[in-house]
Amino acid sequence: MNEAEGLRQRRPLRPQVITEDSPAQEAKEGSTYSSKVFRVTFLTLAVSVAVPLLGVTVLLDCPIDPQPISLKEPPLLTGILEPNTKLRKAERLWENQLVGPESIVNIGDVLFTGTADGKIIKIEDGEIQTIARIGHGPCGGRGDEPMCGRPLGMRVGPNHTLFVADAYYGLYEVDPDTGETKMLVSTKTPIEGQKLSFVNDLTVTRDGRKIYFTDSSSKWQRRDYLFLLMEGTDDGRLLEYDTVTKEVKVLMVGLRFPNGVQLSPAEDFVLVQETTMARIRRYYVSGLMKGGADMFVENMPGLPDNIRLSSSGGYWVAMAAVRPNPGFSWLDFLSEKTWIKRMIFKLLSQETVTKFVPRYSLVVELSETGSYKRSFHDPTGVTVAYVSEAHEHDGHLYLGSFRSPYIGRLDLQHV
Repeated sequence: MNEAEGLRQRRPLRPQVITEDSPAQEAKEGSTYSSKVFRVTFLTLAVSVAVPLLGVTVLLDCPIDPQPISLKEPPLLTGILEPNTKLRKAERLWENQLVGPESIVNIGDVLFTGTADGKIIKIEDGEIQTIARIGHGPCGGRGDEPMCGRPLGMRVGPNHTLFVADAYYGLYEVDPDTGETKMLVSTKTPIEGQKLSFVNDLTVTRDGRKIYFTDSSSKWQRRDYLFLLMEGTDDGRLLEYDTVTKEVKVLMVGLRFPNGVQLSPAEDFVLVQETTMARIRRYYVSGLMKGGADMFVENMPGLPDNIRLSSSGGYWVAMAAVRPNPGFSWLDFLSEKTWIKRMIFKLLSQETVTKFVPRYSLVVELSETGSYKRSFHDPTGVTVAYVSEAHEHDGHLYLGSFRSPYIGRLDLQHV
């Protein structure tokens, strides 16, 4: 071994220096590159989905032209309005033998109601019998309603005939024995230049001379009630029909979804449920205040449907949707957000939107002055859902519904 070779062997090893070309740096660069690729890919996909969706929602027509609605904060569900499960004590009668018994009346112990398939039926000794049909078939679904007809409000006249409000055909008198129908007011005839598109409920004086009824809208039909509610249309009216002179008068205009109506026990005023506004209006039909109107109950805990007399001299009010407080109220949230309403109904059907509405049923009893006396709840609609009316008869509340396949019956002694 010479000297040069020995020096080479004794030369110390140089420490390894990691350069930019080292594997660790390459791994780091690879990770950074992958992260960038992921972010770019994600953003590209998000944009590729969002832009067409935004374009579609902009280009799509919206079936409604929503108006901003100003509602007060819902009343607290405390005290008399405290949530309970008293409606769950009700029993279901004739389940799956009828659908949508909106309004219920009785002559003695015989019940009468109108159903979603356009029938007016009699229930005697537990047996269901069709006595009349104002429209004609087929009666399958929502699209058939205008031809099939939809009997809503129903009352018994002084001669034990039935007065029926059909949403599509108008006011009719029906003989409960023979089934003979007589047209009183046709929706084909405009009233003071405005057509009747959604005849809803009625109330009759004891002598049968006057019938007060609501037309919920001149624009929307019953099958589009959710459009009417969410648009906030104010073209509803309260009308009066004189059975002797055959004249029809308009008493109130500018109502937002006028629904159930009820004469006071003294027949000096008519109460009108204004569903969209969650309130009850009062119109005076006799006395010093005749022709005047005021508020009977404001800012209710739910959306009022039909209203009927109670045996205590007050009123039963049925509500199929509640404005929970504390809690979240979809109606109150959307009331002034017209752009959200537009987006919803550009993308979703009425039936789909309905599925998102909580199935909370509420019935309240009001005093003769409009104060709350008691309340019956079914917070999830387990037993009674989509309640439209509470009709008191023989110590029971018979509970109607605009879509459930049964009539509910609640024993008032047990609540």
